[in-house]
Amino acid sequence: MTIDLVAINVPPGVVNHGTDSQSSGRWRDVNFVRWTNGVLHPIGGWEQVSGVQVTGDRICRGAHSWYTNGGIPYIATGTFDKLYVLDGGGTLTDITPTTPTALTPGNLNADENLGYGGKDYNEGAYGVARVSDGQTVGPTTWTLDNWGEDLVALSSFDKKIWYWELDLAQEAAAITPSSGTVPTGNIGIIVTAERFLFVLGAGGNPRKIQWCDREDITDWLPSKTNEAGDIELQTNGNIVCAEKVRGRTLILTTTDAHIATYQGPPTVYGFQRVASACGVAGPLLSTSVSGMAFWMGETSFFTYNGSTVTPIPCDVHDHVFSDINHEEIESAFCVANQKHHEIWWFYPSSGSLENDRYVVFDYAENHWSIGALVRSAGVDSGVFTNPHYIDTDGYFYRHEKGYNHGGSSAYAETGPLRLNEGNKVLKANSLIPEEGTQDEADVYFKTRLYPNGAETTHGPYTTGNPTDVRFTGRQVRMRVEGDVAANWRVGRMALRMKEGGYR
Repeated sequence: MTIDLVAINVPPGVVNHGTDSQSSGRWRDVNFVRWTNGVLHPIGGWEQVSGVQVTGDRICRGAHSWYTNGGIPYIATGTFDKLYVLDGGGTLTDITPTTPTALTPGNLNADENLGYGGKDYNEGAYGVARVSDGQTVGPTTWTLDNWGEDLVALSSFDKKIWYWELDLAQEAAAITPSSGTVPTGNIGIIVTAERFLFVLGAGGNPRKIQWCDREDITDWLPSKTNEAGDIELQTNGNIVCAEKVRGRTLILTTTDAHIATYQGPPTVYGFQRVASACGVAGPLLSTSVSGMAFWMGETSFFTYNGSTVTPIPCDVHDHVFSDINHEEIESAFCVANQKHHEIWWFYPSSGSLENDRYVVFDYAENHWSIGALVRSAGVDSGVFTNPHYIDTDGYFYRHEKGYNHGGSSAYAETGPLRLNEGNKVLKANSLIPEEGTQDEADVYFKTRLYPNGAETTHGPYTTGNPTDVRFTGRQVRMRVEGDVAANWRVGRMALRMKEGGYR
């Protein structure tokens, strides 16, 4: 049988499970690429924010952006021992509390907690070093939000609430209460849509949520004349983080998810568990966008659509969860890229102490991508024109800017392609790219005659015009690799066969 053309139709998104055969006919290994309306192309590149660096072997973990009432954009971020703000003019300012109360420095990376509070009281003899039991305390992360145009911040190690009143000449400071006591020993914070400050794990109780009076961050004593209050969630997990979704507040624990809905006095808030077995894996691993929330669990991804929580089917599940450093998972973070309807998770691979991998979910087109990139914190565009991410070396970068990916090429490689009939040998002599494809990417074909045989690479071949190729094989994989810093596009392609191309 004579075949003239064989179409190469690879659907968008990455499928990467245990073996090559499970990725048959799909993209399997990629870096710095995305798909738009089925067309493969590079993600935007990045450029360094000139002169801006967090120094002193410090790594930023946690970031938040907001506008002042005067329209000035800010990004707040923190390290194990510092709190910073970056303004729209590119000035980085240290606002770490030092007097009269100082920030307690935490941990750069995960470490065993053999110090105060790390074991049970009266365990072991006084003056005798504690024996390691393998339990760790995670790297120090920051929960950040804006109270109007001011900043509220909490370090996971220090566990106190800090308040910054938008004055670069002043440090952040503790809140001076007008009534009651501002809780300490906390897990996290979030400012609700109704202008309450929710304190998560308030007072050291991992199930307690406490809030101040409405629009009064100094009033913490519940009374008949205010709306301050608290509640202990009915859960067998510990509170980890929270997100704002469609006028409500989603509370995520290590095991389940709860919704807080404003009801007004006297109850103020009602709380309802909306799902079980959907815990979040770390304090920075959730985000909300378009009324939805997304998060990473210990072994799955989840979404909340405003009414229900559902697991997200993941085509790169094995690739992510079989190569992740769980001891450093608290350094992993999640950030939305709304302009491209994507959710990005940066996480440390099994051999790394820092985030060196990413996984992306396109929630509009419902497919996944993966790659390798070192980033420790970041914010989406909106407040700033471009997303801003921070490297572990302390430099800030504007992302989706040009197409320079740190000097590396963007590429995509398939699993085995189903191009031949049965087990016949494919013989190809011409590659025909889709009309309109830019000639800024090369194509390689990798062939085998037998499943366990040696693989031979053929190419590079141009994607600008039909070009001669010459290869033979039963199993064929394709690799597309773009020129450095080029904005290439690759759509459908086809291979022209010789007479008697199959045998």
